[in-house]
Amino acid sequence: MTRARRNRPGLGIERIVVEGYKSLRTRQEIEIRPLTVLAGVNSSGKSSAMQPLLLLKQTLETPYDPGPLQLSGPNVDVTEIEQVLARGPKRASTAQEFKFGVTIRDHSTEWTFGKDPSGDLRVRSMETAVIDRPKTGRKFRTVSLREGMTSSRLQDLFPELNQILKARPKKINLSFTVVRRRCFLLPGIRVDDMPVPIPIHTELASDQTQRELARAIHLPALRGNPRRTYRTVAVENEFPGTFDTYTAGVIAAWRSREETEQLERLRLDLQELRLTWKVEARKINDAEVELLVGRLPQPQRGGAWDLVNIADVGFGVSQTLPVVVTLLVAGPGQLVYLEQPEIHLHPRAQVAFANLLKRAVDRGVRVVVETHSSLLIRALQTLVARQELYTDDLILHWFSRDPRTGDTKIDTAELDHTGAFGDWPEDFVEVQLETEARYLDAAAEAARR
Repeated sequence: MTRARRNRPGLGIERIVVEGYKSLRTRQEIEIRPLTVLAGVNSSGKSSAMQPLLLLKQTLETPYDPGPLQLSGPNVDVTEIEQVLARGPKRASTAQEFKFGVTIRDHSTEWTFGKDPSGDLRVRSMETAVIDRPKTGRKFRTVSLREGMTSSRLQDLFPELNQILKARPKKINLSFTVVRRRCFLLPGIRVDDMPVPIPIHTELASDQTQRELARAIHLPALRGNPRRTYRTVAVENEFPGTFDTYTAGVIAAWRSREETEQLERLRLDLQELRLTWKVEARKINDAEVELLVGRLPQPQRGGAWDLVNIADVGFGVSQTLPVVVTLLVAGPGQLVYLEQPEIHLHPRAQVAFANLLKRAVDRGVRVVVETHSSLLIRALQTLVARQELYTDDLILHWFSRDPRTGDTKIDTAELDHTGAFGDWPEDFVEVQLETEARYLDAAAEAARR
């Protein structure tokens, strides 16, 4: 029998929509569960599906107004929007815009980004669908905003604006307009030809959408080389840029705050992955900390003195430590996007990593994992079959590309109570079995020679 999902606080982001972005030329809707796995062959569109969300994240994190999108940043780095627009066959029309949407609880927001005739990047439109809950029942309401909308049109969309008109002093010339605030379009007041954004309609829920996008945590596949020292950071629940730069600072903050539970969980997780039995952040000065780790995977007598700089141990420790810390620092409802967390992990550690993901899900974290590891996927299936991971907590999306058009296609699989998900277009296990069979055939032929 399939087990029902447990009640989880802070659902966070539940669905994204991408259209016209790189190989995702046609509209693709991707459900985000507490644990979402993105898999597929290389260059099939897995990273592209998450990049629009990261573009919005780095736009909101920029300390100044960068315009509708901050194209060049730590999460996504391009120089012009044409580099991310979908391309198709010459005979196919390709729009000079892309769309991205996000659903959070009872509302969704969808943006259209493109260039105007002068060549400037614009938010062409922002559409928000909300659920009203009047006494008579529930119904959807959709509001679409564009720059240049007339005052009368905005009054039609938002009847409450008429109350502002009635309350204004007669000497003040007042009208309504659409104002851009970074990547958001908001209704605003124009007073004496000066547009000023005002929060006039709470059902647009732009504040909640902005909060969820900004607190998303991104850990890329390239996590840098191990260093002798790392900078200190102020640890909050938001981490601008990519998370790998915060790892040492977070551990140091846990130590200074005497958060022994977090430090013990970190130690146990690393030991479960057979990487090291201890990690310690030692303050060097007000700006730098040093990461020390145990040389051996298990504690030994006298091992407390057997700590070395992280740069002096295997590359796998420095690449995996940010992954483990990311899962521990994230809060309920917070989205964590991990790119290839299995890099540099031994096959046994890839299997054990499924347990770390499961514990994060149990705490209410929403994890999106982009992976090429068949062992990790099989370990997650095993957790479902053992009823340690709920079936509707996990969803798998397989990415492939049309060999003729290059367009990305996404196949979605839900696991049943045995952990099975049916046939995917290309199965990891099938490739592994074929490789094993070819080796056995070659070995048998060599033995006969």
